[in-house]
Amino acid sequence: MKHTVVLIPCDSYESEQVCEKLKKGLELLGGLELLINKKEKVLLKLNLVRGASPERAVTTHPAVAAALARIFQEKGYPHVSAGDSSGFGSPVKIMEELGLKPVFKKYGVEMKEFKEAVPVDFPQGVHAKRFMLARDVLDAEALVSVCKMKTHALEHITGAVKNQYGCVQGFHKAKGHTLYSDPVSFARMLGDLNRLVKPRLYIMDGITAMEGNGPTSGDPVPMHLLLLSTDPVALDSVFCHLVHLDPQLVPTNVQGEQMGLGTWRPENIELLTEEGPMELSRALERYGNPDFRVKRSREKARGWMGAVGIFKIFRRKPRIRGELCRKCGVCVESCPVEGKALHFSNGRDKPPVYDYKKCIRCFCCQEMCPHRAIFVK
Repeated sequence: MKHTVVLIPCDSYESEQVCEKLKKGLELLGGLELLINKKEKVLLKLNLVRGASPERAVTTHPAVAAALARIFQEKGYPHVSAGDSSGFGSPVKIMEELGLKPVFKKYGVEMKEFKEAVPVDFPQGVHAKRFMLARDVLDAEALVSVCKMKTHALEHITGAVKNQYGCVQGFHKAKGHTLYSDPVSFARMLGDLNRLVKPRLYIMDGITAMEGNGPTSGDPVPMHLLLLSTDPVALDSVFCHLVHLDPQLVPTNVQGEQMGLGTWRPENIELLTEEGPMELSRALERYGNPDFRVKRSREKARGWMGAVGIFKIFRRKPRIRGELCRKCGVCVESCPVEGKALHFSNGRDKPPVYDYKKCIRCFCCQEMCPHRAIFVK
């Protein structure tokens, strides 16, 4: 059975164009009413990792969020909210900074803070049996995952599957990085999380994507695309193909398929466009970006005892560019390791210093740095 991914070209974030393109994408999936009952409480789970201007491509673009709010109102959905568990800062404040407050008020969308954590047992979990979810997620009956097309230091890319990590409430997100610190373990936890919260629909904002030092410190790059699917693994796999990245290098793709979340295999994916079905190879010719900057190699344990994994001498590490660091301390606050894996050695005259013996390579510091001063090497 083929898993459908809809690819819609979109040249800009002009509000009318984005709205019409999303409407077309939803029609190709069979219509919004087929996926969500109008009486259900709908939650738009945005990517609001931290505050940044829309041009930086850090968050779901406000034009995409606004268009979805408008579509749900026009379709007669009375109970719609939006939110995320941000990595740093208040999600409601981030939405306000993005200019979404008056738009959401106009279309009857309530902004959610994701403050309260609720323990949820998941005995069916393959890797993770319990999650601390935000109450706002549990109160919703239909989750719509609205992610951003970006690179990611730990998982190569962040997209449809990874977006659900924001359903875990704030403090517990950081703790999760210590429990699931390697890429495969983290991907398997994300697979279980997606199986638990079961989003009805996944939408990827790829009109402007982020390449390089993602998911917050990379560079915006135009891709001029919106992707929609009910299969997050297939959607992320199409993203990979479009940037000429082998989908098998992405742990969330491989582990997600093994856990029954979806498929990464191109022969099992049907790509639909406004012109009709399209071969993936043709889509790559028309919409692909072979120069997209993303890590394309598998991390290997090397060194004189690499075979037993004791000394991984050449492991990738977060590093600080001293000339860009403003000594704000966000990286130190973001470190989930007990006792912290980086600290200021002499006040704040110099950038923080890493203790790599403590560092678990979760790259939270790199993800949260607001000044693009941390990179992974």
